[in-house]
Amino acid sequence: MRWNDHGRVTGVFICLLAALAGCGRNKFEQEREREKGAVALAREVRAGGYDIITTEELKALVDKKQEMVLVDAMPFEESYRHAHIPGAKQFLFPITEMVDTWDGEATAKKSKEDFQALLGPDKAKLIVVYCGFVACKRSHNGAAWARKLGYTNVKRHPGGIFAWKGAGYSTEGAP
Repeated sequence: MRWNDHGRVTGVFICLLAALAGCGRNKFEQEREREKGAVALAREVRAGGYDIITTEELKALVDKKQEMVLVDAMPFEESYRHAHIPGAKQFLFPITEMVDTWDGEATAKKSKEDFQALLGPDKAKLIVVYCGFVACKRSHNGAAWARKLGYTNVKRHPGGIFAWKGAGYSTEGAP
């Protein structure tokens, strides 16, 4: 192999590594994207008046069989039926934010009373709501509405089922 060929191979290898490391974006652009997501989540949490819980924290609660209502806010057929966090109950919320009124296609067949019945009468009981991933608004809607209905111990699992699966934790499918 001549020096010129070796240099070309090395150059191709370096370009491949750079592409894989940043997928065409530099670290500054990547950080701006992470910042946007973090700020959006922080603003939703503040507006909704709920807390957040990590995948590992939720897994610890599931493992010790902590009494809670775990709500999967994703569609039944496309998501819940295939895989959900063990013990989760399905209650579909829309992707668009439900600010002041109970509206949207996803809630057309279910009412606030249906949601309250799922959550139960104990307003201090732990309620954890999740959907697919951090940017999904379904879990925000569920957590915010649980707070609006008077529940005081409400948490949102922002990573949702993708983070749960990404951590290698087991899931259940609907019967």
